[in-house]
Amino acid sequence: MRKLGIFTLTLLMVALIFVSGCASNQGNVSENESGVKGAAAITELNIGYQPSTHQIAYMTAYEKGWWQADLAPYGIKKINEYQFPTGAPEMQSMMAGDLDVAYVGAAPAITALSGGLDAKIVEPVQINGSSLVLRPEYEYKSPKDLKGLKIATFPTATIQDTLLREWLKENGLNPEKDVTILGMTPGDAITAISAKKVAAVFLPHPSPAVIEREGNGRTIVQSGQMEANHSCCVLVVSGKLIREHPDIVEQIVKTHIKATEYNQAHVDEAAQVYSNKTTEDLETVKQSLKEWDGRWITDPTIIEDSAVNYSNTQHDLGYIPKSLTQDEIFDTSFYEKAK
Repeated sequence: MRKLGIFTLTLLMVALIFVSGCASNQGNVSENESGVKGAAAITELNIGYQPSTHQIAYMTAYEKGWWQADLAPYGIKKINEYQFPTGAPEMQSMMAGDLDVAYVGAAPAITALSGGLDAKIVEPVQINGSSLVLRPEYEYKSPKDLKGLKIATFPTATIQDTLLREWLKENGLNPEKDVTILGMTPGDAITAISAKKVAAVFLPHPSPAVIEREGNGRTIVQSGQMEANHSCCVLVVSGKLIREHPDIVEQIVKTHIKATEYNQAHVDEAAQVYSNKTTEDLETVKQSLKEWDGRWITDPTIIEDSAVNYSNTQHDLGYIPKSLTQDEIFDTSFYEKAK
């Protein structure tokens, strides 16, 4: 009995040491639901986005406190948001490790993935939603009427740049010789067409509505006419977060879906959220959401083929060294779990 008592005491002491050792690391090390041991616990998330009506889902979830409330059970205490004018600098920030999550165009995301970004598209945000706007003094009957004109759009390898160049080629125009394409932020492009420095702009909403409201242009082509139901903004998550904290990623997807479905059912409130976030005139935002051909979505299958087509187009344009496959671009498992 005495030997048994000593043996039992020894086991208890070993167990106590083991438990104490785990407790001392509890704040730094975790084991996620996929069994990945040694993943550092995180308390903050860095999320990037752009000020367009394409990405109101992010804004709605932020304004209503859903990001904070939904992610708090996973240890997230703070959401750090970063605003970018276009996708290129946003993806540069993600490649530098400064963003965990990004609301961004599929095209710049694909460019970054091709360049070695450790991340995946986990969700679509919307389709279509950009417009080619021409100054009132120019006549337009067909794309050939754009020959010789200056067109401002988002910088190289963005959704708008990629779509515009491919559409011009499909309509018999050389985007390098027949027109002058200038990469700009939306604010600079609006200023340029207002000052008659360019004849046209191809921009995401609400910028086209702003230009029309000021009398400086009219929409001649919607982006959905250039490519039907084309992928536009998407939700990109870092590979590190996917591997080490898949439970957090799944909740991010769930919150995005909740915000998207809320906006679909409350369009005027979504316009108010956007106006609050950006100080854009509310009536202009409402008009934008009536005029655009965009649609907020959550099902990845709607954009998978389109995103792969972007990859092929970017390769043809010389933007990326090789085309990417669907599996290299997407991880849709979180959507499947969320639904």
